Amino acid sequence: MLGTRFTNYIPDQRLNKFKDLLNIFLDLLTIASGEVAEALNWMSQLDNQYKLTDNIYGLGNFIQDLKDNNYIKEDEEKKIYQITTKSERTIRRKSLEEIFGKLKKSTQGNHRTSFTGNGDEQTSEKREFLFGDSFEQIDMTNSIKNSQINHGVDNFILTENDLEVEEKDFKAITSTVLMIDISHSMILYGEDRITPAKKVAMALSELITTKYPKDTLDIIVFGNDAWPIEIKDLPYLQVGPYHTNTVAGIELAMDILRRRKTSNKQIFMITDGKPTCLKEGANYYKNAYGLDRKILNKTLDQGAKCRRAGITVTTFMIARDPYLQQFVREFTKINNGRAFYSSLSGLGDFIFEDYIKNRRRKVK
Repeated sequence: MLGTRFTNYIPDQRLNKFKDLLNIFLDLLTIASGEVAEALNWMSQLDNQYKLTDNIYGLGNFIQDLKDNNYIKEDEEKKIYQITTKSERTIRRKSLEEIFGKLKKSTQGNHRTSFTGNGDEQTSEKREFLFGDSFEQIDMTNSIKNSQINHGVDNFILTENDLEVEEKDFKAITSTVLMIDISHSMILYGEDRITPAKKVAMALSELITTKYPKDTLDIIVFGNDAWPIEIKDLPYLQVGPYHTNTVAGIELAMDILRRRKTSNKQIFMITDGKPTCLKEGANYYKNAYGLDRKILNKTLDQGAKCRRAGITVTTFMIARDPYLQQFVREFTKINNGRAFYSSLSGLGDFIFEDYIKNRRRKVK
C-alpha cells in the first residue's frame, strides 16, 4: 500500500548560504556603482577575513549561482561580468525593505488627503446624496431606514431625498522630482554619503512604482550642472569632481514639473553641503569657501520661485555644520517647505515619513 512519508524538514544549506552571500554582494554592488569585478574582489577580501564561505560552498560556487540565477552576465566582447536587470530590480527592492521597512500595505495607487469626495477609501462619515455620486456609494441600509421614517412603512417609497451615501477620502496623484547631490563632498573626508543617498533614491523609486503607480517620479543629479537619469541608472551612480550647483538642479526640476499635468508637485533634495557653483553663460562661478553671498542669493531666489509655483521643496541635509543648517533654514523659510537634519542611517525614515504623511495638497 502506497502512502506519504513525512520526515523532519532539512533546510537547503546551499540555498541559505547563497541568500546570505547575495545580500552582501548586492550591498557591495551599490557601493561599487555596479562594478561586478570590484564587488567580487571585496567579497573575496571579506571572505578571507570573516570566513564567509567554507569547503562545501566556496566563492566560485557563489559566482556560478549568480550566473545560473541571472544576477550577472558575461560581456563576451569585454570579457567582464555585468549585472542584469534582475539585479537592478532586486537592489531596489532590497533598499525599499531596508529603508521603508515600516511601510504598511494599503490601497494601491494614490495618496490620502484631508479632502473628501469621489475616492477609493471609505470613511465612517455619511451625508446626503448629491448629483454625481456613484451608485456604489449609496448606503442602502440607512437609505431604506430614511424612507421608512419619511414616508412610513405601509407604502414604501424611496426618493432622492432619502438617499444617504458613504463618504470617501479623496486621493491625489503626485509628481515628484528627486535631486541627488553628486558633488565631490559626498565622499570627502573618507565618509561615504553617496551610497545611502543612492539607497534612498532606489527605495523611493520602488515605493512609487509599486505602491503609487499613478504617480510620476523623475530623478536628476547635480554637480557643476544638472541632468536627468533613469531609475535603472541609480546603482551605477558615482560622485564626480564637481562643485554644488543647486540652482541648476532646482531649475531643471521646475522645468520637469511644469510639464506634468498633476496639481500636486514636490521636490526632494538630498545634499550634504552648501551651494558652491553657478553657471553664468558658458562660464562657471565657483567658491567653496564659506557661504558665497552671490551663490546663496541665487539659490534662495529659486526657493521663492518654487513657492510661487506651488512646488514644495523638502531638503534632507546630511551635514551637521551650524552655518550650513542656517542656510537650509533660510531656504526652507523662503520656500515654505520642509527641512530635515539627519544622520545617514536615518535618512530613509525621514523620506518615508514625509512622503506618506504629507496631506497638504491642492486637489482640483
